[in-house]
Amino acid sequence: MRTIALVTAVAATGHDDDLAPLLDACADAGLHARAVAWDDPTVHWGRFDTVLLRSPWDYTERLPEFLAWAEQVDRVSALLNPLNVVRWNTDKHYLADLAAIGIPTVPTSFVEPDAEPMDALARFLGAFPDSGEFVVKPAVSAGARDTQRYRRDQQFAAGNHIARLLDQDRSVMLQPYVATVDAAGETALVYFAGRFSHALRKGAQLPPGESARQAPMAAGDITARDALPSELALAERILAATARLRQLDAPLAYARVDLLPGPDGHPCLLELELTEPSLFFDQAPGSAARFAALLADPLADATVRARMDRA
Repeated sequence: MRTIALVTAVAATGHDDDLAPLLDACADAGLHARAVAWDDPTVHWGRFDTVLLRSPWDYTERLPEFLAWAEQVDRVSALLNPLNVVRWNTDKHYLADLAAIGIPTVPTSFVEPDAEPMDALARFLGAFPDSGEFVVKPAVSAGARDTQRYRRDQQFAAGNHIARLLDQDRSVMLQPYVATVDAAGETALVYFAGRFSHALRKGAQLPPGESARQAPMAAGDITARDALPSELALAERILAATARLRQLDAPLAYARVDLLPGPDGHPCLLELELTEPSLFFDQAPGSAARFAALLADPLADATVRARMDRA
């Protein structure tokens, strides 16, 4: 019987709604799955055939430690998703990589820790004069933590927010607020082994004048949704571009592509979740079983082992 570690965190205890259905589905598929915290020093990771990242949601506050742990695991087991993808995807500078090769993304300006906050904000606002609202967020973050929506007349508050993040040696992202999300919401498209599984509508996470909803530990406004052909086409472009950028020789075990309708009505990428996304099994009956069947597939196991042998 193959053994799988479903990697979580102590801070996520009781908040990962995907964990119970996935444990049940793995058991039904003939897998021995166990939920374990990534920073538990008593765990011997080499005892697992596969180490599957699911909800290590405190990594954003401990990224160097988390990546060092992932490197250790990659030496002794099959880490999913693979290490080079995890390194890239845990910092949202990946959006610049995708935009540079023609993927439509929400326009993003990065402010690095040595920058002067108000000068950077002024340059950003000058570049987007028609944007009535904008978003400040850290480049390393999960969900909407430390993220806020501002009006143009709130530059002083936004500048303080930027300065606070930069003082913590964190890179900052500035984005025009895409107002279409307030009515339409985000579309999250979930893929297993490169195949589309299901789509969801996620309600707006940044209500005006309120603190950001603290995802990923809050389900928020999540409902099943049919993906549009244009959304499916863009998601597949994004996954293909990621495979080229990261030189992947096999489809990713899982991916969640979060899209917004842009001002022109065409979808654009908000975030590409390849490390620890919620997959919302409860909103898509049968999806946990499909994912567990992938993990149990001997061909998938052979592909992972071949990759480990070449490493």
